[in-house]
Amino acid sequence: MRGAQLLPDTGEPGFGIYVHWPFCAAKCPYCDFNSHVRHQPVDQERFAAAFLKEMATMRMISGPKTVTSVFLGGGTPSLMKPETVGAVLDGIARTWHMPDGIEITMEANPSSVEAERFRGYRAAGVNRVSMGVQALNDRDLKFLGRLHDVADALKAIRLAREIFPRMSFDLIYARPNQTVEEWERELKEAISYAVDHLSLYQLTIEEGTPFYGLHKAGKLIVPDGDQSALLYEATQEITEREGMPAYEVSNHARPGAESRHNLTYWRYGDYAGIGPGAHGRLTRGPQKLATATERKPESWLEMVERDGHGMVDQEMLGFDEQADELLLMGLRLREGVDLARWQQLSGRDPDPQREAFLLEHGFIERIGNSRLRCTPAGMLVLDSVVADLAC
Repeated sequence: MRGAQLLPDTGEPGFGIYVHWPFCAAKCPYCDFNSHVRHQPVDQERFAAAFLKEMATMRMISGPKTVTSVFLGGGTPSLMKPETVGAVLDGIARTWHMPDGIEITMEANPSSVEAERFRGYRAAGVNRVSMGVQALNDRDLKFLGRLHDVADALKAIRLAREIFPRMSFDLIYARPNQTVEEWERELKEAISYAVDHLSLYQLTIEEGTPFYGLHKAGKLIVPDGDQSALLYEATQEITEREGMPAYEVSNHARPGAESRHNLTYWRYGDYAGIGPGAHGRLTRGPQKLATATERKPESWLEMVERDGHGMVDQEMLGFDEQADELLLMGLRLREGVDLARWQQLSGRDPDPQREAFLLEHGFIERIGNSRLRCTPAGMLVLDSVVADLAC
């Protein structure tokens, strides 16, 4: 069994593999991810073969690499058969060097969880599961369009704790009419169920979703900026006190239990994106290739079977673009940005006047001479901080 003992985080960006399973049992009204509902059974063997074929193309671009994490995302990867997951993971191991003990995460929905399936995923090599719980009351689960209830969620959490070495689940807050006191109670309950990691996201209204139309028509009112800030501050205070501080804007973990795969993104490492609508970043000499694949599953499948890949966009990123992306991703982290790496890419120091302004107003701070990070106040206006420093 792969991953019996997880390797420690080295602090390096690493090289991740992201595999996108695009299918869901139902589309949530807040979701703008590349997910699709199909009322006929999906040909999983055909999709698995296409994943492996696209991997071979990505291997030609990346060259030989040692994989440090794998993430099976979606969509709802827990709709895959364990045999499909096993075939994908075996394909990755044949395509790149894949040491024992690396983090292998699968996203799961509580409504699609069965003990036998979970044990099958574990036997295939999955050693971390991330579940979309989203709320711990049935009223809000119904509002969010989820197919599970609280009883299903708690059953799935218990199973995950029994079967996998590591487990995380997501909650969405800043829901309509949610008070700080209600969220504090729900968050404390969530922490009592958590093992070592929680992802806590504020509800956002994304264009193109059913919630967007309702919000625009005035039929869905979300907390205003001040209330959202209070909810965010309560989140930081409670998780810090309970030993699960934020290591990234929306992600909380006990020390050492941070998501290695997501750290690869935020530390601006390389990753290969496999599957419909997947994105990647692969270093080619001094430049970095940004890749994006066809979003529609059936079109992606036909492209891969014909051409060996489903890429519809390949863009070489120069030093300035890489420096901006490094800043955008790294300032989300509590550990901040490696200044020397940013200076090497951008060819300059941070603007002294802009940095002085942000320091004076308590939005950023230096960690010695080597790193720059946002303060808790800066995290509340992160986009503005990034824009100021990137100029």
